[in-house]
Amino acid sequence: MASTKTKLTTLLGTKIPIVSAPMYYASTPEMAAAATGAGAFGFIAAGFTPSTTLIKEIQAVRSILNTPPESPVPMGVGLLGWILDMTEESDDPRIPAVLAERPQAIWFAFGVDLGKYVKKVREYDENRDHKTIIFVIVNNIDEAKRAAEEWKVDVLVVQGNEAGGHGRGDAPFLQTLLPSVLTAIPDSASRPVVLAAGGISTGTQIASFLTKHGADGVVIGSRLLCTPECMYPDQTKEVLLNSKLSCTIRSTVFDEVNRTAMWPEGIDGRAIVNDIVQDQKEGLSLDERLKRHDQSKANGDSGRLVIWAGDAVASINDKESTKSIIQKLHQEAVAVMAEK
Repeated sequence: MASTKTKLTTLLGTKIPIVSAPMYYASTPEMAAAATGAGAFGFIAAGFTPSTTLIKEIQAVRSILNTPPESPVPMGVGLLGWILDMTEESDDPRIPAVLAERPQAIWFAFGVDLGKYVKKVREYDENRDHKTIIFVIVNNIDEAKRAAEEWKVDVLVVQGNEAGGHGRGDAPFLQTLLPSVLTAIPDSASRPVVLAAGGISTGTQIASFLTKHGADGVVIGSRLLCTPECMYPDQTKEVLLNSKLSCTIRSTVFDEVNRTAMWPEGIDGRAIVNDIVQDQKEGLSLDERLKRHDQSKANGDSGRLVIWAGDAVASINDKESTKSIIQKLHQEAVAVMAEK
């Protein structure tokens, strides 16, 4: 297997500077293990998943990868700050349960104060030899500087507006945001590893972000939504396979009908445009939109499915495996970089 050395691959001990995103309701232990097995690095997503299930999922990755019990599992767990605000004060705190299973990395996103959870991880690790690698999503320069300079995280996931799922509605697009972050944190030797995230689906894009835009690696999410390892049902995957350019939109309307409108202020979600959006355009009340959504779901209709996806969805035209997609993307990126 060809390898591409960057600050990311050095930090993680991988061969390919690609990370599979933690996508709630989409990522699985099989997807995370396939990404890591391909030479990249895979994540699962916690969401509201109870600790007992998260433990089983981490153990499943350990088993698939044949990782010895005494070694860290070469995968990560994505945690949402606003959910941790509820769970870490409950009788089922997620952070200590996850850390006890020794995943190599933790990914924090979308909270009023993620720094306190970064601190929890650092404090937990003080009493053992394993040091957890901490990733944090950032959507603007202020968030990036705080994560890098105040929290001293290991990896900045610079997420552009074109990313699928949740993010700040006012986030710039990636090709604007990434150089702005690098300029704001100019010392390449001391700043965290920087990943580009949002709308990335080709090897040409990966090569460009690595060689022209200063990224140490990239995050792939939507491109993996039709893989056998993705949790999405077949009906959802068929919608994605038939999607075209400009078929997604950022809005709070999807969370409203999904009854998940609890995200922090300024956070919305990018999903496939469908009748959910049309219902809002028609000026229907939330009650009526909920009724239509629930009825469509009961009828098995695809017209009001909430399908989180980013701009990369237009590149999905098959149901290839996670491993195959990642290795092909890397091979294409290597070929493009070799031509420069």
